[in-house]
Amino acid sequence: GSARTTRRVGTVHLRLPTRPWSVTRVLSAALLSTGLLAACSAGVSIPPPDPAPTGAAAYSCAALHGRLPDEVAGATTTAVTPVNPLTSAWGSPAITLRCGVAVPAGLTASSPLTVIDGVSWFAEPTSDGRRFTTVGRVVSVEVSVPSHYSPETRALDDLSPVIAELVPEDRITSP
Repeated sequence: GSARTTRRVGTVHLRLPTRPWSVTRVLSAALLSTGLLAACSAGVSIPPPDPAPTGAAAYSCAALHGRLPDEVAGATTTAVTPVNPLTSAWGSPAITLRCGVAVPAGLTASSPLTVIDGVSWFAEPTSDGRRFTTVGRVVSVEVSVPSHYSPETRALDDLSPVIAELVPEDRITSP
């Protein structure tokens, strides 16, 4: 076989390849691994709903997560941290989605709603855009849209069809 050099380092023996192309391969693999780890650790930080949904609500969130569009309001899917099937994001600044959130405290029987593709949305202003939460579904879905994507309801145009299909209406609380 090929000649190898052994050096003693503490109690560990390292076998170093003596051929330059082998060293190049090892360094390339190390750099690639470092890059992949960095890419995996990057992402938009989105806290998952607490408590997490259970039963039919959890099932609806899982089904929704598996069918979300790759693009929302012209923005493509973005990595999220922590990785969680209840959260998704698109673009930078990020449009974020959380499935299984609590009903907004500001929602009342007389609150104005926006209806898109049969999905009712309650809108609240944020420091930089709007937060929309579904109303009358077995689970609440929250979508936060930065003003960068104005009008912010454009994001709902892309998300409402899949929500209408996969998150059933709650016949008891539907408006």
